[in-house]
Amino acid sequence: MDLLNIRENCKELKMKFRKQYPVITEEDIKCNAGLYEEMVKNLQQKLGLDSREVNEIILKL
Repeated sequence: MDLLNIRENCKELKMKFRKQYPVITEEDIKCNAGLYEEMVKNLQQKLGLDSREVNEIILKL
């Protein structure tokens, strides 16, 4: 998924993340403008990954 299209594809991103990582909640994935860094931080904490790894997962979804 293109990082520029995350906001446009938020529902799809949430669905894919929650399917692959059931521990992720709706609250963990906020795709609103300006909240990308917060979303990455939440996902890092939940998944035990660094920001680079989280960004790679997002790009692959």
